[in-house]
Amino acid sequence: QVQLVESGGGLVQPGGSLRLSCAASGFTFSRYGMSWYRQAPGKERELVASIASTGGATNYADSMKGRFTISRDNAKNTVYLQMNSLKPEDTAVYYCNAARSFTIYWGQGTQVTVSS
Repeated sequence: QVQLVESGGGLVQPGGSLRLSCAASGFTFSRYGMSWYRQAPGKERELVASIASTGGATNYADSMKGRFTISRDNAKNTVYLQMNSLKPEDTAVYYCNAARSFTIYWGQGTQVTVSS
């Protein structure tokens, strides 16, 4: 069974940090590009960051660049999102995504709330 399980979300103060993890199973993780998306209530899902299957090549949305870092550990079948200098507007459900050719998998999401 294919699974993407996000963890690490929660409540954090503005300016704080969180590290999200996505544990993958049921497919060949190292062959898939990985991404993080987020969605706030009433808004469309947006890309946060992506990383190539082998790592190295990364992309970030402009508002995330310099604050967020995506990384992966293929030996652990896990992708991470380090989130620093968090702002209230970062509040959203964050989703893990795996993509390769015609195959796309999604995690269930983890809630991140940035508030005083």
